[in-house]
Amino acid sequence: MVKFRMLHIIAMVVALLMMSVGGQREYKSAVGDPGMKRDGLRVAIEAWNQCNEVHEEAPNMGSPRQADCFDLVRPSQSQYKLAHKVRRKENKLGVKQATIDGMEVIDSNKFAAWKELLLAEKCKVRDHPRPWHFWMVMLKSGNMDTEAAICPKDGTKSSPFAPEPRFPCFGEGCMNMPSIHHRYTRLTGKRNRTMHMNGGFFGTWDLDADMATAAVKENVSYYSITWEKSVGKGGWVFKHVLKTSPKYPWLMLYLRSDATRGFSGGYHYQTRGMTKIVPRSPHFKVRFTLDIGQGGGNQSQFYLMDIGGCWKNDGRACDGNVTSDVTRYSEMIINPSIVAWCTPHNLSLCPPYHTFSNGSRVHRTDEARFPYDAYHVYCSPGNAKHLEAPYNLCDAYSNPQPQEILQILPHPVWGEYGYPTKKGEGWIGDSRTWELDVGRLSHSLYFYQV
Repeated sequence: MVKFRMLHIIAMVVALLMMSVGGQREYKSAVGDPGMKRDGLRVAIEAWNQCNEVHEEAPNMGSPRQADCFDLVRPSQSQYKLAHKVRRKENKLGVKQATIDGMEVIDSNKFAAWKELLLAEKCKVRDHPRPWHFWMVMLKSGNMDTEAAICPKDGTKSSPFAPEPRFPCFGEGCMNMPSIHHRYTRLTGKRNRTMHMNGGFFGTWDLDADMATAAVKENVSYYSITWEKSVGKGGWVFKHVLKTSPKYPWLMLYLRSDATRGFSGGYHYQTRGMTKIVPRSPHFKVRFTLDIGQGGGNQSQFYLMDIGGCWKNDGRACDGNVTSDVTRYSEMIINPSIVAWCTPHNLSLCPPYHTFSNGSRVHRTDEARFPYDAYHVYCSPGNAKHLEAPYNLCDAYSNPQPQEILQILPHPVWGEYGYPTKKGEGWIGDSRTWELDVGRLSHSLYFYQV
């Protein structure tokens, strides 16, 4: 899990590439709108509690799914206009409207999944080999009411247990959804000059807070995601801000490029997204520009790249069965305050093996050769049956199904894949455009399978 204090991030995703396996190195984009150069944007937002569910909608907010999707049209030579695809009424739909279109009344979790499909259909862009929908902004709170037993344990029904420090909760209602306020994208500028487009989402988990001051007031959680672009020039630039509070000390914000169809990592229902070709290791790369304006201290993890996938322990594809599906995450943390927990004296926090770029493999007990400093922590899925001792099981509650997490740190062993090799690279004051050989790296990382 990820603890954030305050982060101010400016990121422009340039392209997600897949490399052909033919004789020559040819690249094709796996995402819709490569380079984010299209003047018509597709972006959505979703919010989750600790176990990637909704449970209860925030008052007067509807289901925590909204979208800002539009095309730039030009009715006349001297005029531009934004043609929005999703109406305010549709963005505000909540479980109370679950009978629309003949649907039966369902709970807030199932309604959120249905609403995502509805918004995706509104935002759909036809393309080859399949349509694409939107970039997904994901919000998540790590608060968990252990006495309410809302979250399953490794995919099975859980029982109440006494509060623990690792699961913050101020009492009843601590797992609430945040407010979501929407600044619909608009056009600014004057005729015959460069026109600009900008919009955003913002809100707080502290539902009694004054939104007029939440961004700057201490002890109030806050998030903001804005986007901007000049008409006909450059690419979309996304700016992210995330701030925790005493009541909500464990918050997450991601910009995701989910698959356009299927079970994305961390979910047990069909999702929609930008990735029209699901990348397969080792043949894909990711290119993007990142500028971090403010860090979050030594309790804040910031991922240069987070790849989430899903497959069962026997290698079969996930099918929504939360007892046998396993979400797998590989995450590169670039906050230089984060240190390696994997050490020769803490082998349970290390993967059993490290594979070097030349294919040679070294066991974690080989103190002379194993690169302990390259790993923050590794944890195993809770439904694994043949683990090598010592082992450390992942948090059983923060996904609907079991999960496996491998967190790595800047280190020379990752340099050949384009990743940072020392602490501080890519951090505050070191804006860079990265081209990461994510496919080849993920192909060499350890993940449990029997």
